Amino acid sequence: MKRPRNPTPPFPLQPEPTGLIFERSRAGRAGTAVPRPLVARPATDVLPAAALRAEPPRLPEVPESEVMRHYVELSLKNHHVDRALYPLGSCTMKYNPKVNEDMARLPGFGLLHPMSPDGEIQGALRLMHTLGKWLTEIAGMDAITLEPAAGAQGEMTGIFLIHAYHVSRGEERRKVVIIPDSAHGTNPATAALAGLTVRSLKSDARGQMDLAALMAALGPDTAAVMLTNPNTLGRFETDVVEIARLVHEAGALLYMDGANMNALIGVARPGDFGVDVMHYNLHKTFSTPHGGGGPGSGPVAVKRPLEPFLPVPIIVREGERYRRVWDRPKSIGKMHGFLGNFGMHVRAYTYISMLGREGLRATAEAAVLNANYLAARIEARYPLPYGRGMHECVASGTPFKQSGVRTSDIAKRLLDYGFHAPTIYFPLIVPEALMIEPTETATKDELDRFADALLEIAEEAEQNPELVTAAPHTTPVRRLDEAAAARNPNLRYAFDD
Repeated sequence: MKRPRNPTPPFPLQPEPTGLIFERSRAGRAGTAVPRPLVARPATDVLPAAALRAEPPRLPEVPESEVMRHYVELSLKNHHVDRALYPLGSCTMKYNPKVNEDMARLPGFGLLHPMSPDGEIQGALRLMHTLGKWLTEIAGMDAITLEPAAGAQGEMTGIFLIHAYHVSRGEERRKVVIIPDSAHGTNPATAALAGLTVRSLKSDARGQMDLAALMAALGPDTAAVMLTNPNTLGRFETDVVEIARLVHEAGALLYMDGANMNALIGVARPGDFGVDVMHYNLHKTFSTPHGGGGPGSGPVAVKRPLEPFLPVPIIVREGERYRRVWDRPKSIGKMHGFLGNFGMHVRAYTYISMLGREGLRATAEAAVLNANYLAARIEARYPLPYGRGMHECVASGTPFKQSGVRTSDIAKRLLDYGFHAPTIYFPLIVPEALMIEPTETATKDELDRFADALLEIAEEAEQNPELVTAAPHTTPVRRLDEAAAARNPNLRYAFDD
């Protein structure tokens, strides 16, 4: 049975308008009753006159029920992973178990002061030490730091570690980082920001590292090769063992961007196929709220030769006690305040504890199965230039350009069907790219609804392209002039007076 044209979403994207919170405000309407002070004192007895307001702050005067409704309605005007599928490719927007949040908010964790002495935070140190051991084992590496704040800072940490390693061996000349065009976009930015020279390689016809091009690029000035595996096409680098051999024979190191570890956990260990340094994205692979600029965590795991250079402090276990160690002469120093984003560590610890070895492997297998099922559903209308991959499928919207419909139009039309759009126009080597990652938390029913929507949009693009190019039609904000919105954003509430 076909879906109707210009469908009604499975839920209304725009609730009945009741006004913003300032528009609901009424003078004198109080939501709380503050008791009068027992002893009245002039404000200047408490604060200096220069610190006092000349007039009261402009706050809405509403009862608590209106405050709650205001925020609930705002949440319904937006799309988030708790509402429906959020298939951003490479971002891994999986559903996040709420027990993770409960654990991170336990008073002993949530109220912990980062400057507490070691003797008073033994539970927190034990949790981080144990999490580090687990992550090290999952990666097949020898040591780890939990300090970096997110994936990009993890990359920067890894590059600093590699540079420090080469300098310690008297090989300061190694300042070239080789990166394939199928890598994450942050990889070349990280290497350049670290003061190294980036050398980009084109992928081969399979969408994988071109070995001949790699051999030609390697030399005495090569510091590292940065490999995303699986890469941004969703393809596993099947030559990774040979790549590692070539890199090591050239005296360089192999860095792996572990942002796509969601496809590998419990199945394959990067350290086993020759990786020297890698970072995790805890907020992606180990299921933590993701988006809005944070929170994030990007632990970096290394092989033994790079351990002395890890950021300080490290956590060591001595009997049944744990302590932070700062005296590490070869360390690259600190990459983040204190010990990193501790709440992220609690969430990841909880997630791994619940799943165990078999559960982690099952998540990776389900992620790959879901992506390939979705690819099979849509590939007749949306070509897959490099074929099916692992945890994500990368399709192209080029067939619809002849009707005047672009991938950005398809993405906006998906909003009318109640779905967030996938990543578009990335990776750059796929024209009109749709990079879709459903993750293991999507059900078959949800995958079918999403595939049905894409197939219906394909038909609309051919038979009624104006319907697609004018989308979205049901969202609180319709299609914007994107250039004007970027140059002259209107982001603040304007009072009538």
